[in-house]
Amino acid sequence: MLVGIVGKPNVGKSTFFSAATLKSVPIADYPFTTIAPNVGMGYLRTKCVHEEMGVTDNPRNSVCRDGARLIPVKLVDVAGLVAGASEGRGRGNQFLDELRQADALIHVVDASGGTDEEGRKVEVGSHDPVEDVKMIEKELDLWILGIVKKDWEKQARLVEQMRSSIAAYIAQRLSGLAIDEESVDGALLHLRLKDEKPTSWTDEQMLELVRALRETNKPSLLAANKADLPGGRERVEKLKQTGRLVIPSAAEAELLLRRASEHGIIEYTPGDGTFGVKAALNPQQERALQLVKEKVLEPYGSTGVQQAIDQAYFGLLKAIVVFPVEDETKLSDKNGNVLPDAYIMPGGSTALQLAAKIHTDLAKGFLYAIDARTGMRLGGDHVLKDRDILKIVSGTRRG
Repeated sequence: MLVGIVGKPNVGKSTFFSAATLKSVPIADYPFTTIAPNVGMGYLRTKCVHEEMGVTDNPRNSVCRDGARLIPVKLVDVAGLVAGASEGRGRGNQFLDELRQADALIHVVDASGGTDEEGRKVEVGSHDPVEDVKMIEKELDLWILGIVKKDWEKQARLVEQMRSSIAAYIAQRLSGLAIDEESVDGALLHLRLKDEKPTSWTDEQMLELVRALRETNKPSLLAANKADLPGGRERVEKLKQTGRLVIPSAAEAELLLRRASEHGIIEYTPGDGTFGVKAALNPQQERALQLVKEKVLEPYGSTGVQQAIDQAYFGLLKAIVVFPVEDETKLSDKNGNVLPDAYIMPGGSTALQLAAKIHTDLAKGFLYAIDARTGMRLGGDHVLKDRDILKIVSGTRRG
């Protein structure tokens, strides 16, 4: 699963991405700093099961810190989008194409109201971030609509003449966005277009269709960045009134905390609402950390960066985390590493699908799984639950 980071220019997307991944990317106080997409590894945070199971773990594919399991996930940050992006303005159509494989989107919004629709600096509070949300979502919809409408009249007539499935045709056009026929069929049914001739659809109906497909297949949340600036809290509340999932954020504060932690100055786990000082601070460092505490952590409980990532996976994508082991009694792999791996799986995944993700040979020879908590044998169609600990028993040897 891949999460994309979108927004207009100069809202702090690159700072958000850099804080989430600790990857150095161009960060500047003017529009269009990012041109090529930035791809990096962030972390999904979940409670580790080792305390519950009374063991000391030895993670391999992830990190366990103070009971929090941090699992690597891929993030992509694309250049800022402006009005007209779907038609190529500001190379927007190229940037939109870079979002094709994203399963969910974190939409970074300037909650300070300090940048205009083009991303230029203006007086803090003078711009309404709700308008930015509408603009970005409109450009996403027009981008998808442009893909569907290519040769539409000719193809719609052909579908009617052949009495074939319009849902299948649209899904084929949008296959690069991982939108399948079932999703299209559901949207057509919801919008009462299923029994209407495609050639009779209005532009507004087609826009409603792609909007429904975008909301279902590219779900998004709002990271209300710069929420620590004057008036930020009020604009965060206004964003929440739109009905969207909103996470108050302060990407600069998160970047400061992560870099201070990386240099051994403080002890901080991404997503925490506090930090501990480990080294002597100079006056500048002390002041900066105090401001983070007073302006961000105390009023909001966190910087919001980690929470946005967690919500994108657990909230939007309904992901679960599963801990596979080879010895269900010791909760270890063949080398004795306890709870070595944590796998992120889509909600509704089965034990057989987990086996396939671990290794294709395990799936080919799948016999059953064992629930390490209960000792029960589970079939391949067993639907996984979050924080399951499973052993896969296969008749095929790996390696």
